[in-house]
Amino acid sequence: MAWVAGRYAVRSVRRNLRRTALSVLGVAVGCALAILTDSFNRGTREMYARAGAESGAGHLRVAPAGWRLARDPRLRLADWRRDLAAARGLPGVAAATPRARAEALLAMGTHVAPVELAGVDAETEPATYRFVRRIARGRYLAPGEEGAAVVGAALAERLRAGLGDEVLATAVGRGGRIEGLMLRIVGVVATGSEEIDAGICQVALADVERLTGLPGASEVTLLLRDWKASEPLRPALAAAVAPGDEVLTWGELSPEFRDHLRQDAATSRLVTGVVLLVVLLGVASAQLAAVLERRREFAVLSAMGMSAARMVRLVVLEALALGVAGAVAGLALALPLCWRFAARGLDFSRWMGASYAFQGVIVEPVVRGDLGPWILPEALLVSLGATLAASLYPAWFAARTDPAAALRVAR
Repeated sequence: MAWVAGRYAVRSVRRNLRRTALSVLGVAVGCALAILTDSFNRGTREMYARAGAESGAGHLRVAPAGWRLARDPRLRLADWRRDLAAARGLPGVAAATPRARAEALLAMGTHVAPVELAGVDAETEPATYRFVRRIARGRYLAPGEEGAAVVGAALAERLRAGLGDEVLATAVGRGGRIEGLMLRIVGVVATGSEEIDAGICQVALADVERLTGLPGASEVTLLLRDWKASEPLRPALAAAVAPGDEVLTWGELSPEFRDHLRQDAATSRLVTGVVLLVVLLGVASAQLAAVLERRREFAVLSAMGMSAARMVRLVVLEALALGVAGAVAGLALALPLCWRFAARGLDFSRWMGASYAFQGVIVEPVVRGDLGPWILPEALLVSLGATLAASLYPAWFAARTDPAAALRVAR
């Protein structure tokens, strides 16, 4: 009997094509708006996560135990080579690099500037730190090169230093002694943010070891191919690193970005909920109008012995037919826009400028949407969920139709 009810539901939907078309159009527009909103928010989250990770934080980081609370740059990994090998052997890792940090003063003549000196592996650092991929003047560090430095434009300006100039780096070494190291500037980075440029100073890992007297690296930073895999991959990496070292996620390293993404996700759910509510009310209104127009029909069906449950099933099947049609139409509306959105993005440079800095991270003004296989199930979920929810009251109303009263009113 289910196929009979299905055929009856399809015939009922086709009976009033104008009302059906308006209902399908309402579902399609709501479905398309929900998909576009989710595409925008997914793209925004991806942009923020990528910008934060490639600005030095990474998606995962191996750090000495207790570093997250102390944030002490003098802490060193128990066995950074073992940690680096474990990181590079992890599936889904795009890049991994070691770093050592030291609080230092850079001086040239009478000009002095405080900076956090970053000792890096020149071969792997550009893959994880996007600011040094484009050198405004000069070049980046060569693999194995010592005594050279790449600095930010704002830092160079404060020191009144240029390419080829030598600056003196001083830091507190072991035993509280003041240690010094001469560095020659080989490259200048200009990110467009004075705050970020003032904090960039990268040298060879061996230079930081020599300046501080502390051997090894203070962190191993990882970039993943999928930023959402940081939590699932964390236990495997934590089991492989040296005892005394711990694994931190990007959310623990950048809590401001984590909170921003959570807020963005909550806003996305709210907007999607409002869209679905509008769709639900529109479909419910159309369904209820259809039920009221067909009171005599339902009265006859009830008088012929159709149970209330089958009547509810009939109305729900009609809603499912509208939902499927609405999902198809919604995909037809949303896919071309999502494709264009993903390919070209939305350019907010007119309001933001070329870029803007947020919590030490430069965010690009072009936001690209996300286009993936998630669109199909989401379209079905939105359209079918809205139409099914909207059909509950009309179905209940139809099931409670009194045949005698409905037929008496119909005369």
